[in-house]
Amino acid sequence: MKLLDRYLLGQFIKYFFTVNVAFVAIYLLIDFFEKIDNFSRAGKSFVLAMKFFLLNIPFIIDQIGPILVLLSGVITLGILNHTRELNAMKAGGIPLKLIVKPLLIGGFCLTLLFLAAAQFLLPKTISATNNIWYEQVKGKVPLGIHRNGRFYYKGSEGFYSFEWPHTGTYVFKNFSYSRWDENYNIRTLISANWADWSEQRGEWILKEGQIQVANEDATYKVRNFEYWQTTLPEHPENFLVPEYQSAELSLTGLFLDIFKKETNHEKHRAWAEFLSRISYIFLGFPLLLLGLPILLISYQKWGRDLSIAIPASCGLAFFAWGAWGALQSLARAAYIPPLFAAAIIHLIFAGIGIYLLRMQDQ
Repeated sequence: MKLLDRYLLGQFIKYFFTVNVAFVAIYLLIDFFEKIDNFSRAGKSFVLAMKFFLLNIPFIIDQIGPILVLLSGVITLGILNHTRELNAMKAGGIPLKLIVKPLLIGGFCLTLLFLAAAQFLLPKTISATNNIWYEQVKGKVPLGIHRNGRFYYKGSEGFYSFEWPHTGTYVFKNFSYSRWDENYNIRTLISANWADWSEQRGEWILKEGQIQVANEDATYKVRNFEYWQTTLPEHPENFLVPEYQSAELSLTGLFLDIFKKETNHEKHRAWAEFLSRISYIFLGFPLLLLGLPILLISYQKWGRDLSIAIPASCGLAFFAWGAWGALQSLARAAYIPPLFAAAIIHLIFAGIGIYLLRMQDQ
């Protein structure tokens, strides 16, 4: 490797660690003040709290990985331009593509590290933090299983079974709740096509269903209903599904999980989940390709001031995040193909970035 390449790559790595430490410190500080009271109320030790926050660092880095790659490259090139080193290199006959090559290599290598972390490190650390937060601090335990597209949970007095089309909302499909006696005979069976949870009323809202209640003579009293509000021993928050449950799986785990799905809808959603995970890890590289020429253009228009270039880069990252997130939601809902949703942002940003870099190199 040439001396210039080592120098530029060294600068890139230095600024990556600087930005990384700053972002992680801010995230941990906010997270600490939000959650430390929960540890105190649960009677947990400060050591356990520190273990939780330290184990959460890999997940934090994974979440901000793309913007770390972008900012590392933008700050490196911005400092070079600010100190006129970039002009000196160009005056020495070094084309822009050779100047940015070490930065792109550094961004790609970091992306590969994020990929390795998602495969080998994150499943273990996220599983550990979920265990600490949900089970040890919140006092919750997983009460059920997921099989063939349905969730099955054992409550304090009965059993729940339902489909959960969108786990971000408390709307359930083909819902049923049953109570059993000591001889395992059904005493009460409630079924409904749809079940909603009303947070304001603290009640279940069941639609298009039926209630069966056992009589003393082993017959059942049956009543149909179109709309019924009732209370049950559990509410949706009791059905523990960890917030980052899919991240507890490695990349190969997510891939293999696709072939365990029974229905086409489940397989489509699993493919979307897997490709979305890969897509997000690689998002930083096209952002870097586009961010570098935008930095140079901003310098040409508004001067050598990083106070403009860095907010512009952050704005670019947030725009990419928003567009990427919207595409993934459409892919999970089967409105667009998962591969299209995973690749289109990368192709557009990378294509525009390469074009602008070539224009700057002329």
